[in-house]
Amino acid sequence: MAEKFSLKDQLFNLQKTRYLAGLFASATSDFDAAGFEASVMARLLDLELKDRINWIAEQLAVYVPGPLSQVAPVIVAALPPPLDPSLRDDDFGDFIFAPLGEWVTALTTQEADLPLALDTLEALTQRFSMEFALRPLLKRWPDPVLSRMMQWTDHDHYHVRRLASEGSRPRLPWGLAVNLPLEAPLPILDRLHRDPARFVTRSVANHLNDIAKKEPQIVIDRLTDWQGQGMQAQKELDWITAHALRGLVKAGDPRALRLLGYDPDLELTARLQLPASVRIGDKLALGADVQGVRGARVLVDYALTFQRAGGKTATKVFKWKTGSLGADGLSLQKSHPLKAQASTFTLLPGAHRVTLLVNGVPRAEGEVELLA
Repeated sequence: MAEKFSLKDQLFNLQKTRYLAGLFASATSDFDAAGFEASVMARLLDLELKDRINWIAEQLAVYVPGPLSQVAPVIVAALPPPLDPSLRDDDFGDFIFAPLGEWVTALTTQEADLPLALDTLEALTQRFSMEFALRPLLKRWPDPVLSRMMQWTDHDHYHVRRLASEGSRPRLPWGLAVNLPLEAPLPILDRLHRDPARFVTRSVANHLNDIAKKEPQIVIDRLTDWQGQGMQAQKELDWITAHALRGLVKAGDPRALRLLGYDPDLELTARLQLPASVRIGDKLALGADVQGVRGARVLVDYALTFQRAGGKTATKVFKWKTGSLGADGLSLQKSHPLKAQASTFTLLPGAHRVTLLVNGVPRAEGEVELLA
């Protein structure tokens, strides 16, 4: 049997530790590279991913002691060249630099340290994304950090510009909650929505999607304003809009659907075809037929209502098709896998409801029996 893939072992291991030690040994003659490597490796492989980051940061503080004013110049001197500034997406950098951000944050104990800390994170994020290290500083000193983040929106390197949006997201996955007013980072997004790098605009869209979970109207209003400004290429702005509204679209929010050009009040007829039963582990064959005004834009989804333990149910919406109605309407076929060992929850035998959604509105439904 093949060995199970281990992300933590790929990202933080002996070779990565040795690479980091070599960088610091080149930056300062006082750095004991062999001692650092031995200390890190004494515990590293017993730790989970986040704990590995913290452990390396702790050992760096042992082998390069001192306050931030002494440590920050050593960190910057140890850094390799920045990530390629000509790229536009999906270049996160090397995870081995994540501990450096945690180290900087731990050394930032008073507001007087903040300018140097932010300078250092600005340099670090050009080697590896620093939103997690930034958030404790943003939570503790929101006004000066937001002011610096606004300055970053004009930075030459797209990783720094992205940090301004990603670091201030309301619901950053795995990130510290900063509890900012939702409107506080909006001036940052106003600048970044026109960015030429998808890495940046994806963060803007994710940021708006976070806001939409609490205050949808803020997001609708902002996107409407951006559409009127014409400061972003229309194709990219359309992508931002769709990505930012994905949660609202799944929820059938009529404001979001209309902004995307899908009329929830569109007059149409729809039929859903289902088998009477299907076995868990097989595929559920779905069919749909949608009829209406030729040329009308439609967004077709389907919702599955699953049986859960204790007589409860859970509903999940799945994407199907976007397009326009032709002279003969729109006919669709799809196979939905019913995994016996799903990673999210276990499928149970029994009647399961399927609902056809067109432009966010239930148009047809039926039941299928899941068999063990």
